[in-house]
Amino acid sequence: MYKIAVAGTGYVGLVAGVCFAEVGHQVTCIDIDESKINLLKQGISPIYEADLEELMQKNYAAGRLDYTTDYEAAYKAADAIFIGVGTPEQPDGSANLCYIATVARQIAETIEKDCLVVVKSTVPVGTNDKVEQFIKDFLPHDGENCTGNGNGAGKKIRVEVASNPEFLAQGTAVRDTLRAARIIIGTESEWAEQILKKIYEPFNLPIVSVSRRSAEMIKYASNDFLALKISYMNDIANLCELVGADIQDVAKGMSFDERIGSKFLNAGIGYGGSCFPKDTKALEYLAKQHGYQLRTVKAAIDVNKDQKTILYKKACKRLITFNGLKVAVLGLTFKPGTDDLREAASLENVPLLLQQGADIYAYDPVGADNFMKKYPQGLNSNGSITYVENIEDALEGANVCFILTEWGQIKDVKPEDYKKLMRTPLVYDGRNIYGVEDMKQAGVEYYSIGR
Repeated sequence: MYKIAVAGTGYVGLVAGVCFAEVGHQVTCIDIDESKINLLKQGISPIYEADLEELMQKNYAAGRLDYTTDYEAAYKAADAIFIGVGTPEQPDGSANLCYIATVARQIAETIEKDCLVVVKSTVPVGTNDKVEQFIKDFLPHDGENCTGNGNGAGKKIRVEVASNPEFLAQGTAVRDTLRAARIIIGTESEWAEQILKKIYEPFNLPIVSVSRRSAEMIKYASNDFLALKISYMNDIANLCELVGADIQDVAKGMSFDERIGSKFLNAGIGYGGSCFPKDTKALEYLAKQHGYQLRTVKAAIDVNKDQKTILYKKACKRLITFNGLKVAVLGLTFKPGTDDLREAASLENVPLLLQQGADIYAYDPVGADNFMKKYPQGLNSNGSITYVENIEDALEGANVCFILTEWGQIKDVKPEDYKKLMRTPLVYDGRNIYGVEDMKQAGVEYYSIGR
């Protein structure tokens, strides 16, 4: 088993570190936030993720998992260092690599033995080449690839960078890591390839070994393909409404074709989260930098942008104004199973409703606290927002309801409940939770996507 250091304790770093410990490796997770490290040591996860806290507590108690702000001690002892810090989107669509660079420099100035550095963060193609050179540039040299670190003449050490992109989905990240469809490793030497294969051997999963640049591209190509699939179905859904077809019937018919498959065929109000929006824009930016236009990816970005507010626009055609109306908003996170709000449809629709003077009553089983940081309870803009702990309080006396996330608790609400609780049973469903005929029979005026 290996001594592994993991830089970053967000979705990528924390889940990776916990799962490495779960299969028997000795893992230390590093973060600069001391209060966050203290919470982690108490077994409290900073993110809402199924099974994560249980595995954190189990492996910390077993001594296989630790957390620290002391990166120097962690990196010195490590056989392999995994980088799982954020690469947030910049205004021009490119990836911000500042956090990657900071960790790379810390590694260079700290390591005292042969070390494999593995980048799990999503980075543009060619970044790992630069990271390896960056680390070598900052090694305290006493000759090529030597380090003394203030302890004498120094010795030659071997340091290489490998690419190991993650393919986890928020809400199922632990399962997606421990039961992944495949492990992608990108290396430039037999030495690096064998170390990574041995690290992943206990997972007993298929390993696809390619070059570093191919591994980087596999990540973007995979995520952008799924984003394309979602946007395509949303585009078809919008056409279905115009020609009188039902997108759910269309998707069902398509799903039997093995070349298409059954996943990512659900039409709705667009994709969100930390991956698809950022990765589509980053790949489009990369193509432009090389003088090429990814027309399909650009189309997916454009469709998704318009799709997020399509229900709001429908409601504006139906209503004179939202001013003074009680508006129930069911679901704030970008999808169920997570408290992540990044690129969520709620962040597009709630501000529009507030500007129109709506009195919003918002429900989400886990995302309300995060949303409250952006939109505090009470007066906001021309309207107001109140956070409620149950769906009934949101619907009671409401003039209109928007369903933005398909949480199980929301799916459990029966069609007749809208008729019973709302002052005006007017429902705009962005996730196609209900049958059109079921809502009609319950006396609900119902609008969905592509039907």
